[in-house]
Amino acid sequence: MKNTSLLRIVCLVMFIVVLAACTPERASNEDDGSDSGESSEKPEELTIWANDEDAQAEAIEDIVADFEEEEGISVNVVRKSMLDQLEELSLAGPEGKGPDLFIQPHDRIGDIVAQGLAEPLNFTDEQKQAYSEAAIDAVTYEYDGESSQYGAPAVIETYGIYYNTDILSEPPETTEDLKTALNDHTNAASDEYGFLMKPNDLYFAYPFFKNFGAYIFGGETGSYDVSDIGLNNEGAKEGGELFQSFFGNGKIPASTTTDVVDGLFTEGKVGAVINGPWSIPNYNEALGDSLKSAPFPSVNGESASTFVGVKSWMVSYYSEEKEWAKKLAMYMTNQENLKHYFEVAGELPPNPEALESIDDPIYEAFATQIESGVPMPSAPQMSQVWDPMNDALQFLAEGEDVEKVLDDAANQIEQNIEASQSE
Repeated sequence: MKNTSLLRIVCLVMFIVVLAACTPERASNEDDGSDSGESSEKPEELTIWANDEDAQAEAIEDIVADFEEEEGISVNVVRKSMLDQLEELSLAGPEGKGPDLFIQPHDRIGDIVAQGLAEPLNFTDEQKQAYSEAAIDAVTYEYDGESSQYGAPAVIETYGIYYNTDILSEPPETTEDLKTALNDHTNAASDEYGFLMKPNDLYFAYPFFKNFGAYIFGGETGSYDVSDIGLNNEGAKEGGELFQSFFGNGKIPASTTTDVVDGLFTEGKVGAVINGPWSIPNYNEALGDSLKSAPFPSVNGESASTFVGVKSWMVSYYSEEKEWAKKLAMYMTNQENLKHYFEVAGELPPNPEALESIDDPIYEAFATQIESGVPMPSAPQMSQVWDPMNDALQFLAEGEDVEKVLDDAANQIEQNIEASQSE
């Protein structure tokens, strides 16, 4: 998911938590979606809510046109922002006015399941082979002691390094290379930097901590122990020291914002920045052939553990055509259609073969980085992590004591989680 939408998403999550008390009861004899066969009768129409970005919606409309021709089922594609879908579904679904399928980033699955808005898909082992392991892990969530997949992965994304070859002839491959670029190509008086990043952003900063042994929640992916916070352990503090070393006099200003990063990089004044594939059009237009990308530099001697995000098609709990909705979701996310979606919308496919077939050096760097990434936690309690940790990163950039800052952040996260659970 794009990090620029993160604040809005966190606000929406707080609204979702309030709605969770209205979760509908699931009938025990309902079909669990594990059978990919057809219903006894074909529906005349299926409705899907696609994200409202033009290229994404156009790609989906292309794909469902083929499904309509093959199955003789009309598919109504409604363009609706992902940020608005959950609130509308919670109101429209019970009235029978919602979609059969909707699309959401995986880190919201915990809230979606808590509300009872999505039907588990329960993929067979064979069906799981259509998606990468990271994508299946991301959409797998444990609820009431049962683990299931709650989405058909449609997009997978992470972030890496963009660099300007007019400043850096080679990509920074390690954090030491980042420091060298920063030291050798920075003239703060002229707004020129060898490396530039926004300080208060856990999304992009996570590898600096994770690679030293930090973690957000204990447990396994999709089955989290939210009482176990690993953001102030010894590894986290070692990572904090590394992160802090990029800021200060003659280095990255602690006041750096996203607009400053993007603005100076597109003006050709920055050697390297951290960002994801969603920035390719803007960066490419500004820098042309001077723009290159690379996987995130290694941290602590190992490939960087960047956050991986997955957008997936989810079957609405309120759909009266759950089997056909699942069939459509799997059709839209087969290898051929994911390849078409990438070509039109420019979002990376979670199908291994489709991902490996990409022949574009800018995108290839992100496809490579995905192999080392870890899914962003999908537990609802993740919404209690962002603000304390983003504040902590800001304090680190301003030179405050690493141990105290991280201890305070972890304590605040624990208090936030306890308060949210007592509401």
